[in-house]
Order: sequence, then C-alpha cells, then structure tokens
Amino acid sequence: MSGTSGNGPAPSVDCVAFLVRIQGRVQGVWYRGWTVQEATSRGLSGWVRNRSDGTVEALFAGAEETVAEMVRLCWQGPPSARVTDVISRPADLPERRGFHALGTL
Repeated sequence: MSGTSGNGPAPSVDCVAFLVRIQGRVQGVWYRGWTVQEATSRGLSGWVRNRSDGTVEALFAGAEETVAEMVRLCWQGPPSARVTDVISRPADLPERRGFHALGTL
C-alpha cells in the first residue's frame, strides 16, 4: 500500500471494495462533499468524483458491513440531491488510504 497520510484504515485483506455509480440530481448539490464527510466518518478508504455524464462515481473500501451501509446511504445523499438509481459492483481495493474527492472524469 502506498501513502501514510489520510484518514481511515489502510486497505487490507479483510476489506471489501465496491465501485458505485449514483444517478439523478447529484451534481451541483454538494454530493461529493457529503460523500467525503460520510465515508471519512465511517473510516472508509476510497474516492468520489463527478462524471461528465452527470452521475457521481465512488469507490468505497473497508469492513463489509460499513461499505454496505455507505452504499445504502448513497440513495439519500445530501438534502438537495434527488437520487434515482445507485448501481454498485465489487472492485479492487484502492492503493491510497483515506477518502478523498477526485476531479471530474
């Protein structure tokens, strides 16, 4: 694993990771900031970014139950968001510890 800074545990063999795509009114409503706040408070590693197609994409890594909780929370999002779909699939663990926002893809 690379990096020693950031919040949350470094990804390890007992962690799971899921890549999540959130659809709906999710850009311009503080969805990325909300995701960083919620994932960090749960000790998850990974990232979140806007996509040019109007969706938000996130990678959550950590204890299976905590990751599942975060995926469920994605249906809610921040107060101004209007989520219409959340699609998730297993993914590789991130190399970087902590949870952070990435630029738009």
